[in-house]
Amino acid sequence: MGKPEAVLWSFALPMLLSVAFQQLYSIADSVIVGKFVGGDALAAVSASYPLTMIFIAVSTGFSAGAGVIISRLFGGGELAKMKTAASTSIIFTLAVSVILTALGLAFSSPVLRLLDTHADIFADSLLYLNIYCLGLIFLFVYNIDNGVFTAMGDSKTPLWLLIFSSLLNIALDLVLVTVFGLGVGGAAWATLISQGVSALAASALLLKRLASMAGGEAYSRFSPAALRSILVIAIPSILQNSFVSVGNLFIQARVNYYGVNVIAGYGAAIKLNTFAITCFTTMSGAVSSYTAQNMGRGLVDRVSEGLKAGVKIIFITAAPFVLAYTVFGKPLMSLFVKGADSAIIGVGWTMLLIITPFYFFVGVKIVCDGILRGSGAIYAFTTATFVDLILRVVLCYVFSAFWGEIGIWMAWPVGWIISTFISVGFYRSGGWKRLAETGEGK
Repeated sequence: MGKPEAVLWSFALPMLLSVAFQQLYSIADSVIVGKFVGGDALAAVSASYPLTMIFIAVSTGFSAGAGVIISRLFGGGELAKMKTAASTSIIFTLAVSVILTALGLAFSSPVLRLLDTHADIFADSLLYLNIYCLGLIFLFVYNIDNGVFTAMGDSKTPLWLLIFSSLLNIALDLVLVTVFGLGVGGAAWATLISQGVSALAASALLLKRLASMAGGEAYSRFSPAALRSILVIAIPSILQNSFVSVGNLFIQARVNYYGVNVIAGYGAAIKLNTFAITCFTTMSGAVSSYTAQNMGRGLVDRVSEGLKAGVKIIFITAAPFVLAYTVFGKPLMSLFVKGADSAIIGVGWTMLLIITPFYFFVGVKIVCDGILRGSGAIYAFTTATFVDLILRVVLCYVFSAFWGEIGIWMAWPVGWIISTFISVGFYRSGGWKRLAETGEGK
């Protein structure tokens, strides 16, 4: 089976590159809109960003939960049940995406008003959000396909698809925004089209892969029992991701209080921060699948070895982000603005200086959370996540009352430090091992 570090590197590196290109979608939208349209357009995309993250949270949360179950079945050689779980996941995903599309279109305007979105950027924020909602089916289908590929140990196929789709997104951004002058709407349409291409190609390849797998045993296309097993793992992951996204709505509402320049600066900085954090969470996904597969084979000791390897890898991954954002944060922020808008650049750079040195703390938390989720210790996993977010939301309001927008940025490292100790405590308590011994985590 190989050394844990080598296994995790080979497994996580394609996932890391895949996530990096996926985040390029979002960053390209903001960079091109900010550079070629202006600060108000950047603020409009930024104001809608926390709402789009809720949809991404549901999609990636379900994909992660399904991936754990599919990994266990794949690791245990139960191919018919694995195919049933994969097919069930895809069908359920399609249904959920249709429902969320309808809800997104119906409630996008009321939610933007509830968040006190600035009048100068409201129309563009709503336009971007509505177009984004129209493409939710592609977002959901791609993510579940990616989750199934990854659960079967193939993280390279989604990577190649995503590289092509990301480059297509950038090209369409440039054409629709700069040539056709569609502004914020052009950026949203570029994302929708790119995600559509990626989703359709991924689905075709996945169906072909499942059909060609060894073992001709019949399997059900949809199984309520399989769905229940998936949801047991997926719902906490969805709640985790959604709770984080809903919490970010409260943070966005607080940011909106300080005006368009702060909204734009925060929006650019949070895109860079999300880029880094999402890259780190690929290791959580890799560790979860690694944990699930080893527990499926009864190799619990390898999970502990995986923790050390995972932390080492995530530290290596975090170091370049810390260096880039602290030393070169100002030039990076200037990529998002038209001309030399020092107000927007200053806001974003200050935020990066405050939060990025603490990436090493959150890295340890992410690896521990991956083991808790992959082992089935969902209560511990969910508790650690919720404490982190509750602290950040509460502290952003408390700190900002004393230090303005800088207080909002300070809430991140404080929340990360406390929640890291909680996650490590849950891991060290050994509850996840008892799940393996009793079989309850399977």
